[in-house]
Amino acid sequence: MNILEIDGLTIDFKTDEGSVRAVDGASFTIGNNRTVALVGESGSGKSVIAQAIMGILPESARITGGHIRFHDPAAPGDVIDIAGLDRSGPAMRTIRGNRIAIIFQEPMTSLSPIHTIGDQIGEAVILHNKVGRADARRLTAEMLRLVHFPDPERALDTYPFELSGGLRQRAMIAMALVCRPAVLIADEPTTALDVTIQAEILKLIREVQTELQMSVLMITHDFGVVANVADDVVVIYHGRIMESGAAADLFGDPRHDYLKALLKAVPRFDMEESERLVPIRPIEAKPGDFMMQARTRETGERGRPLLTVEHISKSFSLRKSGFFGAGARKVKALDGVSFSIDRGECLGLVGESGSGKSTTARAILRAFSVDSGRILFDRDGTMTDISTLAGDDLMAYRRAVQLIFQDPFSSLNPRMTVFEILSEPFVIHGIGKAEERAERVRELMRLVGLDPRFLSRYPHSFSGGQRQRIGIARALALRPQLVLCDEPVSALDVSVQAQILNLLKDLRDALGLTYLFVSHNLAVVDYIADRIAVMCRGRLVELAPTRELVDNPQHPYTQALLQAVPEPSLEDKLDFDALSAAKASDPAAWPAPFTVTETTDPVLVEMAPGHYVAAPGWAQEKRHGEVA
Repeated sequence: MNILEIDGLTIDFKTDEGSVRAVDGASFTIGNNRTVALVGESGSGKSVIAQAIMGILPESARITGGHIRFHDPAAPGDVIDIAGLDRSGPAMRTIRGNRIAIIFQEPMTSLSPIHTIGDQIGEAVILHNKVGRADARRLTAEMLRLVHFPDPERALDTYPFELSGGLRQRAMIAMALVCRPAVLIADEPTTALDVTIQAEILKLIREVQTELQMSVLMITHDFGVVANVADDVVVIYHGRIMESGAAADLFGDPRHDYLKALLKAVPRFDMEESERLVPIRPIEAKPGDFMMQARTRETGERGRPLLTVEHISKSFSLRKSGFFGAGARKVKALDGVSFSIDRGECLGLVGESGSGKSTTARAILRAFSVDSGRILFDRDGTMTDISTLAGDDLMAYRRAVQLIFQDPFSSLNPRMTVFEILSEPFVIHGIGKAEERAERVRELMRLVGLDPRFLSRYPHSFSGGQRQRIGIARALALRPQLVLCDEPVSALDVSVQAQILNLLKDLRDALGLTYLFVSHNLAVVDYIADRIAVMCRGRLVELAPTRELVDNPQHPYTQALLQAVPEPSLEDKLDFDALSAAKASDPAAWPAPFTVTETTDPVLVEMAPGHYVAAPGWAQEKRHGEVA
């Protein structure tokens, strides 16, 4: 039996330039108690279909053809065509949030910051089940318990900003499920989450689906997620369905070229060293004379340390309550972190949110001063403590070390044209005359595979991948030696991600760049990095050459991170039970010799040549060097 039937659905948007077709004759079904994955790139029409099912299409959108037939198990024999309902009418309001519910991609922007979690979840119960506030509070607590919320009674009175990303997403799931719907739409529910939290959320959705006997429409671009949750797969491109069928058939024998291309764009752990990702729309890096002069050192100097981090620690003060600082407490963000990066190398820095990755990158940028330890940078053959730099020396360091941000949209000024964005670094540092700057800006555009004719456009007129390429061009404008890449592909589709990763690899080879690549996705880091450093709770727990770390992880936290990466294969599914029992990010729960206490000295022990592990129990026996 089918719960939902999407039949020839066509949706048009009215714009200033005319009508734009977002969905073109899409047809697929969702069976009873089955999970259907709707897969495609950004702009393919996935979320528009979800909005149509929920009756929340924008005012500019119209369903111009087709049907959305809903067979509600609570009313056997009745068939409701959602496509023909008034979006704000009583029939649609009865279905929306009650019989069909949705989980959005970003829980922080989907939850009200001024209402408690209990009030927001309970509102749906009061609206649809006509119960009092006391009963709504009780039902809300039961639902929070069902989604494994720690201390559900206390959570009722918390606000979204007090919760981690994973707990906010659990609250969103509880809100969607509190009325026990027949269909749950999950719109990219794990895109913004770490791999370990993602695995927990996927397991949770699967458990609740079994408990409530509901159907799930999973909207995603991640084939690792698809392989682990989907019974059926629907592939969409530019509003049209390209291929659909059982997950086993589509993974085992993909027929359409678009599906084959998407699968080839996903990073995998079993890739050969020389193998490249194959993006759907390849781009070519084209360094010009200006950028080729930027090769920071001759090839013979590759392998020498460019940056050395020695035992850096940093604490931040948090004010939880009270006036005049009463109730202030300190959180240690970095605790004795040590590593080095050689010239021409890419060091991957991985870990969950809050592990200290981005704090380490900001410390290297000298965005703040560390409490203890040193960061040394090679300036003309001399390793110099960056805390001693001032004036012109500090400006020279800031030119030599640049940052690529995670979110390509919010990192670009929406009121500046691309020409103004790319020429701003030259203006700030007083480089060149107007004509020379203009030529350098055009070369930067060609460098990242963009047409210089687009320089007069604003960021909003570019796609996510194009905006990230603009961000890369801006980071390279001052011809840096070290580029800090802070989650540069986490917000991108797999096909665009492949574009950016290949571009970064090509630019590193062409320009002699050195990278610190910050990410929570080990599969991505495995593809681009020469060595990987793993962080947890502000400490470095393992560091090794990439292939050595992936094939032979020693630390339990590293092992848990690798086990939590969803592979795009039906043969390598996640072991959800093992993941939930691991307590991977709790240092006190790590087995000996890895157990960490508040007094443990953060020392890395060399277990094999170049392979360092934080194992306090072995630290007394092996101390071959604390800086890797």
